[in-house]
Amino acid sequence: MLFSSPEFVLIFLPASVATFFLLRATNRPQLAKWSLYAFSLYFYAYWDFRFVPLLIGSTLFNFAVGSALLRRFTAGHAQKSLLVAGVAANLSLLGFFKYTNFLVENVNDLTGVSVGLVSVVLPLGISFFTFQQIAFLVDAHRGQARVSSLLDYGVFVSFFPQLIAGPIVHHREMMPQFEKSGAQKPRVDNIGKGAFIFAIGFWKKVVVADTLAPWVDQGFASAPNLNFMEAWVTALSYTFQIYFDFSGYADMAIGAALMFNIALPINFYSPYKAASIRDFWRRWHISLSNFLRDYLYIPLGGNAGGVRVWHNLLATFLLGGLWHGAGWTFIVWGGLHGIGMIVHRIWERWAFPLPYVVGWALTFLFVVVTWVFFRADSIGDAMEILRAMAGLKGIVLPPQLEPLLPWLVGYGIGFEVYWFTEIDWGSAKYAFALLPILLVLSLSTRNSIQLLGSFEFRWRDGLILATGLSMAFALVNREAEFIYYQF
Repeated sequence: MLFSSPEFVLIFLPASVATFFLLRATNRPQLAKWSLYAFSLYFYAYWDFRFVPLLIGSTLFNFAVGSALLRRFTAGHAQKSLLVAGVAANLSLLGFFKYTNFLVENVNDLTGVSVGLVSVVLPLGISFFTFQQIAFLVDAHRGQARVSSLLDYGVFVSFFPQLIAGPIVHHREMMPQFEKSGAQKPRVDNIGKGAFIFAIGFWKKVVVADTLAPWVDQGFASAPNLNFMEAWVTALSYTFQIYFDFSGYADMAIGAALMFNIALPINFYSPYKAASIRDFWRRWHISLSNFLRDYLYIPLGGNAGGVRVWHNLLATFLLGGLWHGAGWTFIVWGGLHGIGMIVHRIWERWAFPLPYVVGWALTFLFVVVTWVFFRADSIGDAMEILRAMAGLKGIVLPPQLEPLLPWLVGYGIGFEVYWFTEIDWGSAKYAFALLPILLVLSLSTRNSIQLLGSFEFRWRDGLILATGLSMAFALVNREAEFIYYQF
């Protein structure tokens, strides 16, 4: 069930919130949690009910292992072995569904054999709920987690606002909020704030990201044939599509959770304002960045001296890239960001500080270029797009500019019609207008988290929010999955 669907906005979300607090009001807190757990399982089953047993089985297994670690009935090597076994089981499950065919394809290519591919469907959200439970096991081993019941743990894993695409949360961050003083009753301010940030995310998704989707899809499908401007429009369109799509999901998740008086962690904080690649990763997919730092980078040695730091950074980002998808394009994307972090470390230590504008321009260009690998169907397609962006296939501009700049013809610059003029609802002028506007908005406006921090709900705002959502539904007569549902 998509957050942006009428079924979710108008029926499922209000019904789940109302049921939860009605049961709370009758002094039945456990039954209220059961209702939330049931709604969450229904939310997951709405996509494909066959994977509900997988989610429940994963929950039961990790609760058992985590409880054993918390009881500390094993010690020393035995307890570490239990942790390793638990983490390995989670990774094996994820690996089977996500990486089996990738492994088979590469073995076939390397050995020349012809092993058949496995018919397997990737369960929705498996990457997120697997990492979330691995974090729980590690926290339990460290004595940093507490869980009172299987029901509490089930709610923690399956809580529908963050089940499918995060943010990745810790048990110690979320579950105590259910028992806080005042959390047992619906709060008008939280419902108002939740609706406010949910509406922002809704507009990001359906009005911005889904508007860019046709340019992105057609551009990457035509990778070998793109000219200079087409390649740049394709790359920039995806740069903004993935940001507004994923940050839109995060806003909607935060908003839905806030209606239950639950504050989820921030996942985005104006990443395209970053003036360095390190700053970018402090602003982009923050919960994943924190997970990779706490459960991979630091255990590998973290900021150990010498080239060991470079090894740790590269390994962390390569595995982070592989987590996103079973393909060499994701590994290359992760590797490039790892190299970028290494270069940043070297520059920061041995060279002069860059002015903000220069640092921002280099960072943004690097991010745009690497997004091409993230989205392309193959490394070959990515290289074709980058060659076109670099002008190695010649430079062409929109034909509308030829009367204004006829002298450019003498320098080998041409003027051609573009593929996106053929899209029924759009033309080149929309791309040239929208992309600069989105860049300005990303750089000059406060982000949704900052807006939420200064938002004070008044009843008239409810009418404004309802009108805004109605306009979005009316303007956009399509539903598209969130990009990160694929991961």
